Amino acid sequence: MKLVIVAVGQRLPAWAEAACDDYLKRFPPDLRCELKAVKTEPRTSGKPVEALMAAERVRIEAAVPKGARLVVLDEHGARATTQQLAARLEAWRHDGRDVALLIGGPDGLAPELKRAADESLRLSDLTLPHAFARVLLSEALYRAWSVMAGHPYHRE
Repeated sequence: MKLVIVAVGQRLPAWAEAACDDYLKRFPPDLRCELKAVKTEPRTSGKPVEALMAAERVRIEAAVPKGARLVVLDEHGARATTQQLAARLEAWRHDGRDVALLIGGPDGLAPELKRAADESLRLSDLTLPHAFARVLLSEALYRAWSVMAGHPYHRE
């Protein structure tokens, strides 16, 4: 199984890029985690928000591995503790499919993506900067793996 974080937006501050890279390279070979950044549709085009999100949806769908479980990150998604995320990660592993975790652009994810998702998760009750959401998701997935694997990274 492979975890693929598909995130709208290609430019991150150096600190966020370094933090994401650090967590992603820690995953073991049998559970790789990678980031695929897709281009944000320019907000200066004068297009309606729905058209912007639709253009980003096409890019997101192209980046998702065929047959992958879709997990959208959304402010209305299910809350999960580290232990619950570890249990989900274990269930995903038994499912055998790759898992694509989707982070939307400035206006979020297109409604069609949300409807097509197998699951919806929230990272926080707070509104997070996009770069921080990527770092937080990368760390949370690594921490969940550490719980699942009995690795000492996570301490209760």
